[in-house]
Amino acid sequence: MSEVSRDHVGLSDTYASRRYFRKFEGIMQHMLHVAGVMQAEGQLNEDEVEILTRYAVKLTHSFKALGLKYLLAGRETGRFFGSLTMDNRDSGFPVAEELMTMANDAQQAGAHLENMAGVEALKDQMVQTILGAREIPTKLQFSLSQRLYYEELLQGDLFWVQNDAQAQWIGNISEGRRRFRLHWASYDSQVNLPVIYLMELEDTGKIGLPKDQRRWPEVQAHLSAQALGGLKLLTIAKGFDEDFDDLHPKRLRRFHLGPMYSHSYTKQAGPLREVLAEAKAPAGQDWALVWTEEELVSDRVIAQKSGWFSTVEREVFALDPFAAQGPDLGATRQERSIILPQRVFQVLDEKQPSGFGAVRKFVVSGSGRVLQY
Repeated sequence: MSEVSRDHVGLSDTYASRRYFRKFEGIMQHMLHVAGVMQAEGQLNEDEVEILTRYAVKLTHSFKALGLKYLLAGRETGRFFGSLTMDNRDSGFPVAEELMTMANDAQQAGAHLENMAGVEALKDQMVQTILGAREIPTKLQFSLSQRLYYEELLQGDLFWVQNDAQAQWIGNISEGRRRFRLHWASYDSQVNLPVIYLMELEDTGKIGLPKDQRRWPEVQAHLSAQALGGLKLLTIAKGFDEDFDDLHPKRLRRFHLGPMYSHSYTKQAGPLREVLAEAKAPAGQDWALVWTEEELVSDRVIAQKSGWFSTVEREVFALDPFAAQGPDLGATRQERSIILPQRVFQVLDEKQPSGFGAVRKFVVSGSGRVLQY
């Protein structure tokens, strides 16, 4: 068995699978509250919060769809359909292959629904089976769960392995020089984590970027190809700056959502595992989610010769030489945060493990309120 396959486990127990999806549904809601706290502090503006919220909603829809797909995991349905595969070491999230399979299912959702009984018809058959045959209608329950799964896919607005760039106009600096905010996302298959990117740029092209039928598809393809968590922000920004002479990246940010730690589901090493074990938190509160933000900003512009008679603008990016990782960080700054329930935070605060002093803690109270420490 390979190292990778040992770290990928199937949730074949019905109740464990359902608790897992409920846990993520709650975590996504807490993330929205954290974004609100960051907006109140001035770290995010209203538009940025809206963008991050949109991706959190997409993730929620994807987890909801997977929850319906595997609703009857571990039950005898008369048909083998497997169980959700999650990465229990590196991320705590479903493996990227689950989203790839879901994307394929989404393309055929309409055809599947045409050949399936409707929701009300399935419910009527279930009642007849319970009252007439006095049996648990497991096969009909499975059919209903698959019906609801395909309906959820047909509604769309899901988080995919690749989520193409979208553009938002944020004003003109001068005639012929526009400002745009681009955002895109990916589900990093190397570490099985969602990653969100935001880029602010200046556009000196003749046609505004989103309306430019030549440049816009090229930009989308370029950014999707570079949406790899292992690439430094400096590498992504410099490559973009050099490939598009009339697009000038001024600020690039990347948000890594995860890993998610849970004593019940994951086997990550390190102090957080010990904290969760000691907390003995009840179901629904046995978790901690790490959130990492990287930022790269342009420090100045230089003129670089292009051809015989012209020059182009090139960005010189500011790197933080005093960061813990040194200049090899490839970013201006990096900030780690952790979202965790109150009971888990209390144990973390008591133990004071090394390495958590500079980590921002967003603590979720029993009522769902988020406090920052």
